[in-house]
Amino acid sequence: MPFLATLLTLLVIVEETDLQYLKISEDEALEILRVVSQGSRLDKPDGGHAIVNGAQTAWDMLHEEESLKCITTSCADLDDILGGGIKCKEVTEIGGVPGIGKTQLGIQLAVNVQIQVTYGGIGGKAIYIDTEGSFMLERALQIAEACIEDMSGNNDFLQKDFQSCHIKMQPKDFLQNIFYFRVCSYTEQIALINYLDKFISEHKDVNIVILDSVTFHFRQDFDDLALRTRLLSGMALKLMKLAKKFSLAVVLLNQVTTKHTEGSFQLTLALGDSWSHSCTNRIILYWNGDERYAYIDKSPSLRSASAPYSVTGKGIRTTTSKCKRVKLM
Repeated sequence: MPFLATLLTLLVIVEETDLQYLKISEDEALEILRVVSQGSRLDKPDGGHAIVNGAQTAWDMLHEEESLKCITTSCADLDDILGGGIKCKEVTEIGGVPGIGKTQLGIQLAVNVQIQVTYGGIGGKAIYIDTEGSFMLERALQIAEACIEDMSGNNDFLQKDFQSCHIKMQPKDFLQNIFYFRVCSYTEQIALINYLDKFISEHKDVNIVILDSVTFHFRQDFDDLALRTRLLSGMALKLMKLAKKFSLAVVLLNQVTTKHTEGSFQLTLALGDSWSHSCTNRIILYWNGDERYAYIDKSPSLRSASAPYSVTGKGIRTTTSKCKRVKLM
């Protein structure tokens, strides 16, 4: 389809002399336009050919934004600053230093997307793309068991309809609803991103795609930084289109690197300044003493704010007391 779209654009802007150079007639060019438009679903009711779909009003956009589904993080304070949780139809980047809980949060979201609608969830499935080999089945099982326990109890991040509360899922069901992909190179990563459109079309109950991490394969074996930037931009664009097309959340976990600024080295998220504009929201995880915090660094709809969170045996949770830095698993 990208090739057809490019061909359509070229045919629209060419003149008669260009058609002669391409060795096709005007009738043949019009026929190509007709076929491509049908394939792209861009035909107009009057039989003409539209290059883009109809405009959307700002009022419709506001209503759509207010009705976006959210996936809880299992931390009430973090959900609060995020406007309810990780939003569908958006690409959210989450970065931080090693050991801060990025993968823990990724696994938590892969489980929480499956919370039943009667508990305030969306009852979906997850795609987990693992580039570092950091996904832990035992940890996912622990978090799934804790999620069922949360649905049985009274937790501040779940909204229950008590008239219809009946937990039908078992821990194994949560694992069966996580589609796991292991990629071992940047070429595999790009190929998989291109394949996701077809896969999600066949699994329409997928509501979140987690990439852990987006960075790993792009931080090595790249002498041509311009090529790396183009590949990353193309991948980000495809992920953004997936989020919009299938109304799902895309979560990209990122690493940190050092940046020389004003005579000193500072920690910053990896992949450079151009990459920072590729996502809808950017969340930075950091240590404040012995407590973990999440900070909204960039968002078009959320104000900058910080919230504490904890990584416990049950997964991501609201901070209730000062916690020591405990390494899990």
